[in-house]
Amino acid sequence: MPTSPLGFGDPAPWFFCRTESNPRYVFDTVAGRFVVLSLFESAAQPQIQEFLACIMADCDRFDDSNLCFFGVSADVEDDIQKRVSNRLPGIRFIWDDDRAVSSLYGAHVDGNAYRNMTYLLDPMLRVVANLPFDGSGSEHFQALRTLLSQLPPIGEDFPALLQAPILVIPRVFEPEFCARLIAYYDSHGGEDSGFMRDVNGKTVKIIDHGHKRRRDCTVEDEMLRTECMHRIHDRLAPQIQRAFQFNPTRMERYIIACYDDAESGHFRPHRDNTTKGTAHRRFAVSLFLNSGEYEGGYLRFPEFGPGQYTAPTGGAVVFSCSLLHEATPVTKGRRMMFLPFLYDEPARRVREQNLQFLDEQIATAEFRGATE
Repeated sequence: MPTSPLGFGDPAPWFFCRTESNPRYVFDTVAGRFVVLSLFESAAQPQIQEFLACIMADCDRFDDSNLCFFGVSADVEDDIQKRVSNRLPGIRFIWDDDRAVSSLYGAHVDGNAYRNMTYLLDPMLRVVANLPFDGSGSEHFQALRTLLSQLPPIGEDFPALLQAPILVIPRVFEPEFCARLIAYYDSHGGEDSGFMRDVNGKTVKIIDHGHKRRRDCTVEDEMLRTECMHRIHDRLAPQIQRAFQFNPTRMERYIIACYDDAESGHFRPHRDNTTKGTAHRRFAVSLFLNSGEYEGGYLRFPEFGPGQYTAPTGGAVVFSCSLLHEATPVTKGRRMMFLPFLYDEPARRVREQNLQFLDEQIATAEFRGATE
């Protein structure tokens, strides 16, 4: 149970709770739109009254298609005295009689005072922002409205095209953290990056600029590596578990990669687990550090059509290492990436069994640093 509020990119806990019209409302069914979740101790508090009045005055914004609002009241009297009531579409209230929901979201911890706060959740029910009630109710609403004005529309329904079986997950790394990784690369430099091939019974590193042109920098700073690992574990792994029912427990490689237009950086179609030394890899993560600052450099999955994939800065594209994929040439600027592989305990045993097949250089460099 959290002792502090949830932060950027954290998955919002699922729960069941009583509402005005449903004794057992299933909160996770609201996914697919942006969600404002406002937790407060009592609607009798003047600050909360003012905030809720602003919400009601702006009710047209909450249309249930793009955005909805949930007020979570920890005061049973709010229900009994009808201090607040649903206004459909878009505005609903949850009765948190035992403060279980408030505890899940860090608004209430046993023995501590209640912390009124508002979360903005994305369509995957992940935290975009957490706003504490630091000022008046109207000031809190203005801060929330500023965030809401920056949200993209969900968009209209459309017939789905052929789609690669991948996940595109925003908000894994904060933009500021992406900038730190790029600065680390710039201060340490990158080395020409090859690819793996089995030759005479050994997995060896091959340099072929016609097939791949990229420069990589291994993150040696242990604190920075730990920060990367925690973000992948806390923000990305739960989404992989949800989508693929796979629980990654280990991460291979802490590299910052640069595809530079000066070298026409690219990686021709390949799979990531076709050698003895790479057979343990289960999921690849392409985490984008500077989207919008270069041209070209898309991910393609030729088996599933000509679609080109990317993610916003700090976001990741996650896919099975068995899928054929390529990084198209960068035509302008630098495409900066963080590129780990994820696997689990059965795969760890495969990795250990295959260590005997690794070229010595690979065993001491490319495969350094697998972690829980």
